[in-house]
Amino acid sequence: MATVDSPAPTPQLLVVRIESEPFAEHTYVVAPAGGRECVVIDPGFEPGAVLAAMAKAGVRPTAILLTHGHSDHIAGVRGVLGAFPAIPVCIGRGDAVKLVDPMANLSGVFGVPITAPPADRLLDHGERFTAAGLDFEVRAIPGHSSGHVVFLVAGTQPPVVFGGDVLFREGIGRTDFPDGDFTALAEGIDRHLYSLPDETVVFPGHGPETTVGHERRHNPFVADAGDD
Repeated sequence: MATVDSPAPTPQLLVVRIESEPFAEHTYVVAPAGGRECVVIDPGFEPGAVLAAMAKAGVRPTAILLTHGHSDHIAGVRGVLGAFPAIPVCIGRGDAVKLVDPMANLSGVFGVPITAPPADRLLDHGERFTAAGLDFEVRAIPGHSSGHVVFLVAGTQPPVVFGGDVLFREGIGRTDFPDGDFTALAEGIDRHLYSLPDETVVFPGHGPETTVGHERRHNPFVADAGDD
């Protein structure tokens, strides 16, 4: 059964986290504090819990944002669209095929094929867009998945990143999948996350939130050796 909590990284944001089984994947409902619109990031295997969380918070989605196309991060797309069919599905350009190909999104390997509708919007590195009254910057960080992107919310204090399966608390995403690449992942973390302020909060696709400063100093996979 899904678990739901509401971490509060900044008074400027409402963040509701839904952890769904069987992979303890995190879906995030994100809205401006006091706002009535939200985005849904990476709807997992329990979309009913996501819909219930939005109803409890009194918010309606204007977009589904996907950090990448692995099955545990897209399994709830159809469920959310069933309730809100007009909202766009957005994903990094390089992972678009995973929405429609069970072998590419790894569900076919386990004999339980999962697909989602094709993306309405393909995202590229450096792109900026507004959804639900929030300004997002897209940063492409391949390595766990070839088209993986993260979403930096602009203008909050501290800064906030929704990072999918790139950077975990003292861990990183797996790179042993067919399109995985440890070197690309490490370089992307160093260039596009470790360059952010230390206080930047990273909400990952699994596990507890962390900060850029903590990972720069303590992550055993991609540590900043030059910083004590």
